[in-house]
Order: sequence, then C-alpha cells, then structure tokens
Amino acid sequence: MLTRGRRGESKVSSQVLRGDPAPAGSERRAEAIRARLHASGQSQVFRFWDRLDASGRARLLEQLEQIDLDALAAAERAIRAPAATASGALQPPAVELLPERGGDAARMRQAEQLGREMLAAGRVAALVVAGGQATRLGYGGPKGCFPLGPVTRRSLFELQAQKLRGLERRHGAAVPWYIMTSPATDAATRAFFEQHGRFGLAGENLRIFRQGSVPSLDLAGRMILSAPDQVFENPDGHGGVIPALARESCLAELAARGIDTLFYYQVDNPLVRLADPGFLGLHALSGAEISCKVVRKREPGEKVGVLASRGGRLGVVEYTELEDSERGAREADGSLRFWAGNIAVHVFSLDFLARIAARAEALLPFHASPKPIPTLDDAGRPVAPAAPNGYKLERFVFDALAAAERVCAVEARREEEFAPVKNASGADSPQTARDALSRCYRRWLTAAQIEAPAEPDWIEIDHSRVDGPEDARALGVRRFSEAPDVLRAGLGATTA
Repeated sequence: MLTRGRRGESKVSSQVLRGDPAPAGSERRAEAIRARLHASGQSQVFRFWDRLDASGRARLLEQLEQIDLDALAAAERAIRAPAATASGALQPPAVELLPERGGDAARMRQAEQLGREMLAAGRVAALVVAGGQATRLGYGGPKGCFPLGPVTRRSLFELQAQKLRGLERRHGAAVPWYIMTSPATDAATRAFFEQHGRFGLAGENLRIFRQGSVPSLDLAGRMILSAPDQVFENPDGHGGVIPALARESCLAELAARGIDTLFYYQVDNPLVRLADPGFLGLHALSGAEISCKVVRKREPGEKVGVLASRGGRLGVVEYTELEDSERGAREADGSLRFWAGNIAVHVFSLDFLARIAARAEALLPFHASPKPIPTLDDAGRPVAPAAPNGYKLERFVFDALAAAERVCAVEARREEEFAPVKNASGADSPQTARDALSRCYRRWLTAAQIEAPAEPDWIEIDHSRVDGPEDARALGVRRFSEAPDVLRAGLGATTA
C-alpha cells in the first residue's frame, strides 16, 4: 500500500496542534520526514512550507509520514515503463456453462448441495466493495445508501442485508458481512447502519473497514498538492481490498471463526445472488483459489471486460484493451469468441487471499489513469484543470487471477444476476435496475404459481423471506395480495 493505516496521531502532530513547544525529538522527527521526501525527489510538497502555520505543518507532516515512498517510486517507474503484456494469441477461458447451454446439470445439483453444506457449516462470509460515492446518480452520499427498492425505495445496503438474513434463515448459520468503505464514505456508511439498526444484523456479523489511499502523481511522477498543507489522495481501487483485509486483521478474524471462503461483489449490483450455493459449490468442487462469474456480452462493443488468457495467464481484459479483431471474433456457430463478460462477482479461498496480501506490491500492481486532478497554482490558489495533468493510481482485484493455481469461471444469467447502477439515466441506471428487479420477481412468482399484479406495476419482494421461486412457493399463497408484508407492488415509493 502507499498510504499506511492512520490509527493514531503522530507525536509530531499532536504536540504541534496543541501549540506546545516542539521538543528536540519532535523537531528531529519532522526534519527526518522532510529529508526523506527530499531524497525521494518529492520536495515539491514543501512548496508552501514557509507560509504554513504550526497546525498546517503538522497536518502535512502527519500525512507524509504515512506514505510508503518505496511503493510510490515503484508505481512511478511502472508509469514510465509499463510491464510488458504476455505474448501469444488471446484465448477464451474454460467456463462452467449453464445447463441450457450445454452445462452439466448433475454437476450443478451436486455443487448446490455442497454450497448449502458450506453455508450451514458457517464456512462462508460475504464481502462488498462499497467505497464509491453516488455523484453520477445525483445522490449526495455513499452509493450503498442509494434508495433503489422498486416500490419501497429501500437502499442498496438494505436489500443486500435482507439477502443475508434470508441466508441465515434458510441455512441456520450467519454469513458475516464485511463492508469495505473509502475515506470519503466511511463515516457516512457507519452512521447509516447505526441509524437503521444495522438492518437487523448481529454485531459480530457486520464488520466495516476502510480501504487505503494513494497519492496522485503529476505527469513527471511527483505528488500533487490539493491544498498548501495536503497531498491529493484517492482510494486505492477495488484491488486495495486484499491488503486492507490483512491490514485491518479481517483475514485473521475470519480464520478464527472457521471461515475459509469469501464471497466478493460490488455494492451497485442489486441483482447479485449473495453467497450463491451453486457458485460456492463449484468453487469447492474445482479446487479453485478464485472463482469468477461471467455473463454473455450483448454485442461486441459492450463496455465490459472479458475473462480470457494470453500466454497461459488468465485475467480480465478491459474492453479498451481488446483489438478490433478480438472484439468481433466469432466461433463457427456465429457466437462471440470472447463473450465471458466480467461482472465483478468472485469467490476467494481465504488462504489464497492471505498469500496475495503478503505479496501485494508484486501481485497487485498499481495501474495509472491520466486524469484532471485538482491542484494549486504558484500562489497556492486552487486550480481545476480541464485536461489530464496527472495520474490516479489504483489496484484491480482481478489482477490476483494471474497468481492463482486454479480458477473456476461460472456462467450466470444476466437477467437474474447483473443490473449495475452506474448512471443517473439511460443504460445501467436506477430505472433499468428497478425494471430488472421487478421482472426477476415476476418470474419467481410465475414459477411459484402466484398470481402477480398486472403491468406496469413494479414488484418488490422482501429478500429475507423470498430469494427465489422455491421461497415464493413456500409462502403457501396463490395471490399476491395474500402476503402483503413480503410482496409489494406499485409505481411510487411507499413509506416503508
């Protein structure tokens, strides 16, 4: 990681912030920090040092003290000389197909039974990456707090908490929920859960932890100041979850509870099948260290990364990295050759996560993206560049694929498992996600022979009671109106 954990206040800052005279030891420590930055070619962070008061100097020193300069230098070298990509032709991965596409139905039934046994034995936890803000949705808060329920406008977090409570009800064992926030969303997320009574989850089964931050670099590889006493930092990407799990002692906690399998997903997918028994079971049957769910791309130009291998190394190839010949390549039957779209749903073995965390700097390299980054002019005034003036660094969780001895890829039905909420309108918006949820619920009711309300009403189901046709059938009702506490319909939000 580039920014170390900030669990305590440094001696330098605590004394200077109180206005106490800095003792000789503190002065030496401050000079050591400054010397370290100068030696690393980062002396520009002290551009406004002479203008700062004691508090400002303390804030800057405290932040700089947390930055791993060796890792920063490695990231800067990677920008200047990117690692060579594997050679050889791109190859599609082996995928556990859906039964209707030729998959082994008997193997799937075996996997589902094994997955249920894993859940009943308390071997599984869930991990959600929830560090994003819903600014693109026009919502002022963490994306997980966004009100998405088709009828009730329950938040994404609440819909997912319902699913976890349903898993505990069905299998008799809790699935602990680990929620990774970012510096921008951590406090608001914690307050949201407390305000809503943790959505009925027991204290030991809800763990919120924060991902690391990383400085942004200018085009010359130097850290960028966003204020005279502050270096601009951003969250270290979804790949930062693995070192954060180790740093925050989450891996040790999970192991102590007898948990050996971690289900991973992103908060903005309300259709996610949380801790899906079939997926868990295929992961175990395959002896995989990491497993991936994929959906079939709608068309060659769809902006989704694909699971593929090159030079024997399996990974996710971003849509921008596909050659035109690869993007449009077809099999003999006319289907896309590279169809396995990554939906950011994984299962990890705990031992594998520990191994990756121990070598995160090598196995989870930072990727650099040119971006306009807030900075200062020579007078210390804020500047908002219109064009990229530097690089934001982030890690990708799927880079861990290359280090896995065995990977299991599993096909999912898009209409049942993938409806991301990315944009305020149009594709991948709250509207399309609510439509997808409602259509999914209608299919469950039809399969359970429950008469559903007429279109165009949306439907919403309490996932703690119903999370599929089998649960709907178990309600023992024939008409939607007979279970009003579980099944709701309407086009407007209720007060629930």
